[in-house]
Amino acid sequence: MYDILIIGAGVIGCAVAQRLSRYAGRFAVLDRAHDVSEGASKANSGIVHAGYDAKAGTEKARLNVKGARMMRRYCQELGVPYGQPGALVLGFQEGDQKTLQGLYDNALVNGVEGCRLIEREEILALEPHVNPQVLLALLVPESGLVSPYELTHALADAAKENGVDFLLGEAALALQHHEDHWEVTTSQGKRRARAIINCAGAQAGELHNQISTRKVRIVHRRGQYYLLDRSQPLLFNRTLFQVPTHMGKGVLVTPTTHGNLLLGPTAEDIDDGLDTATTRDGLKDVLDKVKLTYPDVNLRQVITTFSGIRAHEVGGDFIIGEVEGAPAGAYEAIGIESPGLTAAPAIGEELGDWVAYYLKLGKNLRFIPPTPLPKAFNAMNASERRAAYRDDPDYGRIVCRCEQVTEAEVRRAIRRGVGATSLDGVKRRTRAGMGRCQGGFCSTRVMEILAEELGQDLQDMTKLGGHSQVLTGSIERGGTA
Repeated sequence: MYDILIIGAGVIGCAVAQRLSRYAGRFAVLDRAHDVSEGASKANSGIVHAGYDAKAGTEKARLNVKGARMMRRYCQELGVPYGQPGALVLGFQEGDQKTLQGLYDNALVNGVEGCRLIEREEILALEPHVNPQVLLALLVPESGLVSPYELTHALADAAKENGVDFLLGEAALALQHHEDHWEVTTSQGKRRARAIINCAGAQAGELHNQISTRKVRIVHRRGQYYLLDRSQPLLFNRTLFQVPTHMGKGVLVTPTTHGNLLLGPTAEDIDDGLDTATTRDGLKDVLDKVKLTYPDVNLRQVITTFSGIRAHEVGGDFIIGEVEGAPAGAYEAIGIESPGLTAAPAIGEELGDWVAYYLKLGKNLRFIPPTPLPKAFNAMNASERRAAYRDDPDYGRIVCRCEQVTEAEVRRAIRRGVGATSLDGVKRRTRAGMGRCQGGFCSTRVMEILAEELGQDLQDMTKLGGHSQVLTGSIERGGTA
């Protein structure tokens, strides 16, 4: 019997778990995927939105602005990359002036500081490679960047260090209330808890509708992206938006915390909330729209494409708190699309405290503050590298040449609180496989290290857990497969 069972191991579920770990109790996070951050949390723009565009008076606006103000310190405590380069919302037509003025006015109402409207000369002085046909823009200096998957992994590790269980590869199928607890039917059996928190992302609506008198409808909105090689100098310092539409913030051009350039996303409503395929038409749509901002975009710099699913609730706002019309002890955070990543610190704090108060949980007197992630080898100077090697000779062996990832970092990624068990798990924790060759050089060595650390056979190693084995057999001497 758990005190609280959180369904969903994305950035929201892990933020709630990390907050709850400050309380005395037995907590668990359950997810159908075989690792944390396998849904929208690993496949988004990584932008910390300042809050200029969220509709004033909504939960989305309130939590966006609060989360953005918390994010810098949040990332510092966790040792997660964060930057605040600012953003520009670009207008290319005379009619865009009215929209940008509306965004500026909305920013003032939401309490976003520093925004102002600027014209072509200043825009090109700030970002010389922007399409010179630009007319005006909204400058948003408080817009930031974070690594979304690294943030999620760090939150999970911090929660695990304080006793939170992670039940991965286990899907929540049905919810049923009993006299003093909830029973969750999963793909592995039954789980019981005094309270449940639904943070299941694209699948959250299905669980909500099983127990609530207020039905919701989640639209699965897919966004496709291009990722460019970071070996080339960044041409843009800020996140560049175009004037938004009713489907969202539109296609953008943005740097990442690791120095890549990201182009996208699309906004396609699809039936399957797990369909993260990229399509020819979708990627063409991204490219056509990006050229308005960046006419000289060069696809020879593209190293990969990917997509993510955002959970858009048709009402347009976040739904957070007690599940309406459900028996006591049911809570949720659903419809968490953009700016959900930005709002995660605020949602985690408020929802975690709320459920702890409902259960009258005391403080965890043995709470351990987060252990910041160590500095990456590729970010160290020469003296720091020598010191790292003296402490651990595995720093002397490079596994991933593109991203300069060492064997020491790969092994530590596997040994972490919620450690990597797959190639993708190592990739998101270390960047091994995220460079120009996309794992062509380092994958075999990463698999060997995974097999050694996990005590498993090489043929059991997977790309992303489950049945995604990379190898299907071995070739014995004599040529027999």
